[in-house]
Order: sequence, then structure tokens, then C-alpha cells
Amino acid sequence: MPANPSDPSRRSEHSRRAILDASIALVGEVGYDNVSIESIARRACVGKQTIYRWWPSKGAVMLEAATQSLDPVVAFPDTGDIVADLRVQLLGILEIVTTTGFGPAYRGVIAAGQSDPDLLRAVFDQIIAPNVTAFSARLAAARERGEIRADADVQTLRDVLYGVIEYRMFHAMPIEPGHVDAILDVAFHGVR
Repeated sequence: MPANPSDPSRRSEHSRRAILDASIALVGEVGYDNVSIESIARRACVGKQTIYRWWPSKGAVMLEAATQSLDPVVAFPDTGDIVADLRVQLLGILEIVTTTGFGPAYRGVIAAGQSDPDLLRAVFDQIIAPNVTAFSARLAAARERGEIRADADVQTLRDVLYGVIEYRMFHAMPIEPGHVDAILDVAFHGVR
């Protein structure tokens, strides 16, 4: 039986999705600082009160929008080739960062978090911690299969791989697939 389009839970999910999509689109168009709850509400065709019912601030809306933008690309493939799998995942992140409003939204959320410790904690809980856990699990599997040395420093490897993307994103520097290939080469083959 098809879902009833007048079902309130369906309308709520539709509105939530519209709000998140509007947030990412607007920040990509006009920048984080120029986006307001009012402009999000207008773009999403909802009332401001709908947004405030679900989120306490613009930063919270943007965080959820950014988190959902990342969801499709942060899962780690496991083909048995750790370098190829990391390349796929990192290029997916790079695509989101460079072609959507994710980059400006994430930078704005981090900036807003400097004066909002709850928002900064939410960034850690919703984006960083789950990805650290997933990365650690994928590297543990790689270690067990001999894809990496048993004594490899996984934490530093993670910081190096993802730090390049964040460093370039936060400093408004270009980032391209060649950067991902270069950092994977340095991380897995070293510098001589």
C-alpha cells in the first residue's frame, strides 16, 4: 500500500529534508555568514518555527546538513587493498567538499563552535568520532590481513590523510584528486 501523502510524519521528513538541502545550497551560494534561519525557511518553504522546533541554532542545522552530506561517502570500502579503499573514500570526501556547500558549511560550523562549546562537541560526536571509529576498524582489518605493518601508527596515519583535506579546506587552498594520490603515496611509501 503506498504511503499516504497527508501523513504528518511524511510531511515532517519532507520538511526536514527540504531544510537540510536548502541549508547546504544556500551556504554554497552566499557563504555561511550570509545564511539566516529566515533564508533557510524561505528556500525550504517552511516556517521559521519549524526549524527552531528541530534545531536550536543555524549552526545545528548546518551541522546536520553537513553530516548528511558526508554520510554517503564516509563508509569504507573493503576490497582487500587498503590504499585503493582509502583513495575511493578520500576522493568521495573531496568531491563533497569541492562541489557542494559542505566545505563552507563545515568551516562555518567550526567557526561558530569556537563560541558554542555544545556545537563543537556535536561536531566531534556526529562527524569526527564515528569516522575515527570506522577508520580504526578498517585499519584493524588491514593490519590483520597484512596490508599494513603490525606496528603502524594508525592514529598518526589518520591525522595525515584527513588533515590534508581539512588543512586545505580551512585555508581556502585548492584541493584536487592529485593531492589525495600524493598523500597516499607519502603515507604508504614514505619519502626517501
